[in-house]
Amino acid sequence: MLADAISRALSQSAHTVDVARDGAQADAALATDSFDLAILDVGLPHFDGFEVLRRLRARRSRVPVLILSVRDGVEDRVAGLDLGADDYLTKPFHLFELEARVRALIRRAHAMSSPEIVHGRLRIDVAGRRLYCDDQPVELTSREFAMAEMLLMRVGRVVTKQQLVDHLYGWEEGLSSNAVEVLVHRLRKKLEDTGIDIRTIRGMGYLVEHAA
Repeated sequence: MLADAISRALSQSAHTVDVARDGAQADAALATDSFDLAILDVGLPHFDGFEVLRRLRARRSRVPVLILSVRDGVEDRVAGLDLGADDYLTKPFHLFELEARVRALIRRAHAMSSPEIVHGRLRIDVAGRRLYCDDQPVELTSREFAMAEMLLMRVGRVVTKQQLVDHLYGWEEGLSSNAVEVLVHRLRKKLEDTGIDIRTIRGMGYLVEHAA
């Protein structure tokens, strides 16, 4: 029930969420797929969240990890942080706080100190999930916003098609072969007068740069 509630809340904030129901599934997913963040409940079946975290860091993965636990003792928090967790949240908690911690961890992973992403005339309000051009809102769907956020977090770096698929689509979503291209085309149209260009780098992916 908690996993489903968290999934719904984050999905409504334009995040793509996959849910693993036990430690073995979580470990397998983290070993094979790419994620921006992992939220690990300590009390997972098969083996607990601490073991999932230990295996994750043993693979030298740097994916940010937020631990959830009913264990509120100092020794438990220290154990989780020493295993490589980036944050530790005890139950019960407010979903608003969880979402704020998720945003903070993702910003930290991208070396961002501000809750906004600014590039030229564009500004992304990460907390409010809105994109502005010259302080005027640009109307985007949740998936268009997620793509814009990912690309603008990586200005000057190529973002591969597979990275976009992993970021934008969940495990259970049916995905056509040209879904990413269609989404890029829609986003380009909405951003064509904003001073940026989303270039296609053939055989590699997409790159954001200032429009000529």
